[in-house]
Amino acid sequence: MAVLSELKSLSKRLAQLASEPEKAQALASNLVARYDKAVTKNAIPRGRANRRKSRIALFLAKIKKK
Repeated sequence: MAVLSELKSLSKRLAQLASEPEKAQALASNLVARYDKAVTKNAIPRGRANRRKSRIALFLAKIKKK
């Protein structure tokens, strides 16, 4: 379950970086890679990872507009 805890921690850290789009972009690419790795380890279902990756992309688009 360490994988799930890591994903949750990184997601929270990404939300805190809403005012810094450059740092958020770097963290988001790392987070997306972690989601892909979690799917290959069968820690989370593929659909859940895809949904969360999509939400990360929407979040990045939103903070870049500001």
